[in-house]
Amino acid sequence: MPVDEPLIETLSPDAAREAIPALVAILDDCVAHGASVGFMAWNTPEDYRGFWSGVAGEVEAGRTILLAARLADEIVGTAQLQLIGKPNQPHRAEVAKVLVHSRARRRGIGEALMQAVEAQARKARRDLLVLDSDEGGAARRLYNRLGWTEAGTIPRFALLPDGSFCGSTFFYKSLA
Repeated sequence: MPVDEPLIETLSPDAAREAIPALVAILDDCVAHGASVGFMAWNTPEDYRGFWSGVAGEVEAGRTILLAARLADEIVGTAQLQLIGKPNQPHRAEVAKVLVHSRARRRGIGEALMQAVEAQARKARRDLLVLDSDEGGAARRLYNRLGWTEAGTIPRFALLPDGSFCGSTFFYKSLA
C-alpha cells in the first residue's frame, strides 16, 4: 500500500488499549491546535489516557466501534461510532471524536474515516447517523462535502481549549 494512502482499521478492545499512546498523541495535538473536542488547554496526557481507556472499555462492551487511520503503520487519525442502546433508537448511532493529527491533515484521512464510519454503521444496521462539530472548524466543510445535512448551530455550546466560546453545528445523515 502506498505510504500516502491511509489504511483504516477497526480496533478490537485489545488493539484499542495498545493504541492508547498514539491516540493520546493525536488528541493532545488536536487540543493544542484549538479543536473543541471536550478538553481544555490545561488537560494533561494523563487525562487523555483516562479518556481513551474509557473508550476501550466501551469498545469491549460493544457500545462503540473505534476506527484508526494509519499512514506507514503509524496511527494518525481516529473516529468513533457510538451505538445508541435506547430501545426506541435501535436504528441510530453517533459519530464522535473524528481526529486527525495536524501533520497528517489534507491527505484524505478525515474523508476515509467518515466513509469507514458509514460502512461500520451499515454493518451494525444503523441507518441514521448524527454528529456535532465546532461551527468554524474545517470538519464542518468536510461533513457538508460528504452529504451530511446541517440541522442547526447552537451558539456558545462549548468552549475552545483556550476558554473562548464556540458554537456547535449539528448534522445528520440518513443511510436508508
